[in-house]
Parts: sequence; structure tokens; C-alpha cells
Amino acid sequence: MHKYYLTHLQELESEAIYVIREVVAQFDRPAILFSGGKDSIVVTHLARKAFWPAKIPMPLIHIDTGHNFPETMAFRDKLVDDLGVQLIVGSVQEAIDKGRAVEESGINASRNELQIVTLLDAIEGNKIDAAIGGARRDEEKARSKERFFSHRDEFGQWDPKNQRPELWNIFNGRKRMGEHFRVFPISNWTEMDIWNYILQENIAIPSLYFAHNREAVYRDGTWLPASEFLVLRDGEKIENKLMRFRTLGDITITGGIESDADTLEKIVAEVSATRSTERGNRSDDKRSDTSMEDRKKQGYF
Repeated sequence: MHKYYLTHLQELESEAIYVIREVVAQFDRPAILFSGGKDSIVVTHLARKAFWPAKIPMPLIHIDTGHNFPETMAFRDKLVDDLGVQLIVGSVQEAIDKGRAVEESGINASRNELQIVTLLDAIEGNKIDAAIGGARRDEEKARSKERFFSHRDEFGQWDPKNQRPELWNIFNGRKRMGEHFRVFPISNWTEMDIWNYILQENIAIPSLYFAHNREAVYRDGTWLPASEFLVLRDGEKIENKLMRFRTLGDITITGGIESDADTLEKIVAEVSATRSTERGNRSDDKRSDTSMEDRKKQGYF
């Protein structure tokens, strides 16, 4: 008798594709939240496989802070063109100009939190009732609390103490008018799983993930890339480093690591040996012990 076995990655892929198909089955206006980072790229790849040979039956939503890496924006535009999908862009600068958001000031100013109102406006304006994201439970303690189907109230807010049970892969997408869901198909994946899957599937990713020479400043235990938005502190100096990024966000808050990993195989080997979290180089997560959960409660990704 022939026995059929799935590998670990095949099980994760199957689970994620099932969740994505459930979203399309249960909701009227789903969308994929696309940051240009490896996790949202993997989710987009999974959505492509879920509905192949048809096109992905939902738009991608990208929140443009105006402080993005140029490489991320170029990658986003090429991917959208290759896939032939609709791209919805929410602009933080527009939100600032309209008075919907207030620009931070000071040496540690960031537009990260300003994405909240921009994202909620994009979701409401396009009548999105399910926004699929690439968050994983192993990334951060607040994200470990999320369900696959994570309910948001009419204000886009999340209540971590009031979540629905998910038994036997049965997902409850019922909602009232004005409410929506955030859905996380790769919740059970780890950073190692992501990289092994990217290697297995030969998925294209931004060059920022590979080792390259870049001017940067060493601050708070990480290498912040030099940019027009970076304000130097007294005593800081810009150095040229061979480095790469484990996670991608705004250029003002995303720290890199010294590395010579310039291939997927080298990245997999490097990640397998590391003992630090990938978001340990994100300055937005260092503002307080509960910074991520506080932002998520307000409507963050």
C-alpha cells in the first residue's frame, strides 16, 4: 500500500493555502497587505499557488511612508507588474498633509506609527473586509497572541483578550457592518521556515536581504543605514560596512547586521546559527516592552 507523507514545509504550505482559500470563500473584498518584506512576498507567492492558473483574485495594499528603501519600492513595482494584480497604495504623506496624522519630531522620529491611520483609511476607503498579512507568531510576543482570523472592530482595533476559538481548522469570519478581519496564513511558520521555503521555491526577494556594502551608523546595538532622514547624534560617524537586513521596514528604523551571506544558502546557514530575534534590529520595537501590542490594538499590521 502506497503511503503519502508531507514534509514539514509542505504541511505549512498546505495550511497557509487552505487559510487563503478560506478568506476568498468567506469574504467579499479581501486584500493582501504587502510591505515588500520576505513574509509578505511568501504570502503573495502562496496566494499565487492557491489560485493558479488564475490570477490572484485580490489586490495588494502597500502603505507608503515616504521613508521606504528605494530597493523595496522597485521590487514592489516589478512584482505587481509580473503578477498583473491591482496595487492599492496608502500614502502617509497624504495623511499628514490632510491633518489625519502628525509628523513626529526629534532625533528618533519615525513614521512607523503613522501607518496606522493610513492603513485604516485604505481599508475603509476600499471596503476591504479581510486583510491578509505576513505576521508570524515567532516574530514578537504580541503577534504570538493572534489567531489565524483576527477580528477588528468598527474602529479597526484589536482586543487580544477577546478572540474567537479556532478548533479543527474551522474559522469564524462573521462580522458586523464596518468591522473587518486581519488574516495571518503563515502564523505557524518560523524565520527558518521562511528562508527554507524561499530557497526551495526559488522566490525572488529584494537585494537588501543579501550582503552588500552600505554606509551606516552604529546605534543602539545595530547598524542603521545612512539616508537623508537620518539625524546623527554627537559622536556618531558614518562607516562603510558589509551588511544585510533580516527584516525590512522604513529605512529610518530598520537596522542591519554585519554579514557576508550573499546567497540563499548562506542566509539559511546564518539564520540556523543565530541566537537573536530578527526584530531585535527594529528600533520601533524598542520604544517600550509593549510597543508592538500597543500599536496593534490601535490597528497596526
